[in-house]
Amino acid sequence: MTKLFVYGTLHPEKAPADIADVVSRFEEVGPGSLRGRLYDFGAYPGVVLADEGEAVRGVVFAVPEDAFSSLDAYEGFEPSRPAESLFLRVQTHVLMDRGERLPCWIYVWNGVVQ
Repeated sequence: MTKLFVYGTLHPEKAPADIADVVSRFEEVGPGSLRGRLYDFGAYPGVVLADEGEAVRGVVFAVPEDAFSSLDAYEGFEPSRPAESLFLRVQTHVLMDRGERLPCWIYVWNGVVQ
């Protein structure tokens, strides 16, 4: 299974009904953090990765590969049209609380921030 860093509504305990059946298949790997900026957009948060940013806390989950089409649709990520996507799914490394660094996917905000 592929690793995904979750910091908001994709967490199984926070997922809205329209994505809850997909995230119920996640297997928790453990808590961790990455460098960036976390924004509150009301109904959901968004992260922008930034080396000089603060530690953004979240949880890494093992996700079945076949779940990503549903997750992409929920997050407004269109791989064939990334410039028009609400979020982008990108790979990064997460510093796990246990000390190791894991390669993970993350959905990052693709809009303008102040």
